[in-house]
Amino acid sequence: MGFMDGMSQTWSASSYAENGRFVADLGAPVFDLLAPQSGERILDLGCGDGVLTEKIVAAGARVTGVDSSQNLLAEARARGLDVRWMDGQQLSFQAEFDAVFSNAALHWMKRSQDVVQGVHRALKPGGRFVGEFGGHGNVAAVYTALLAVFSQHAVDLTPHLLFFPTPAEYQQCLEDHGFRVEYIAFIPRPTPLPTGMSGWLDTFARGMFALLSEADRAPARDEAVRLLQPILCDSRGHWTADYVRLRFLARRA
Repeated sequence: MGFMDGMSQTWSASSYAENGRFVADLGAPVFDLLAPQSGERILDLGCGDGVLTEKIVAAGARVTGVDSSQNLLAEARARGLDVRWMDGQQLSFQAEFDAVFSNAALHWMKRSQDVVQGVHRALKPGGRFVGEFGGHGNVAAVYTALLAVFSQHAVDLTPHLLFFPTPAEYQQCLEDHGFRVEYIAFIPRPTPLPTGMSGWLDTFARGMFALLSEADRAPARDEAVRLLQPILCDSRGHWTADYVRLRFLARRA
């Protein structure tokens, strides 16, 4: 679940558990779309700390999880899960899985064609690819504030923005690489942030802030929070992020 192109995102398992637990908690609809069956072999692409992976295992499937964060993988291994380090843009599996599942991870993997090609190789004929990730316009307000703040430090964030496609873009990518799309949906999902915008930025934008000098990071984060407060924080001090999700089910031809 880390940054893959040109930037290093060092995930803190404790920070993720505190500030990002909603990611797995809100994964029920895509888990239901997967509908794992007992005995199936399923690849969890971007498994993170394994909270949703555990649910797939509990349904009776044989699950392998892959992720690019050693810190999060250590948490997943502590749950007794079969997980390994792997770049999601360089999957090495060959026709092994009945399904590939991914929740809140594909937007970190900006070489989307490489991802889809690797998933296609990993699936058995007729296997399904089920996922949910950030869609076009996801955290648009947050990104706008960050672009403004980083420009004050003469840092262009544009090359480091994540992959948030429209449904039409992603459907085309899937179809170009041998998938038949059975379902794709664009879902605005305002998401409460239990630890506020500061906690969200500390967890999900660590790689971006690493582009600044250590002395500049906290002031830059505080300035982003100040810019976002009138837009994303209510009168009681509760923050809501402007999430937009893209959810899909595609089948290997």
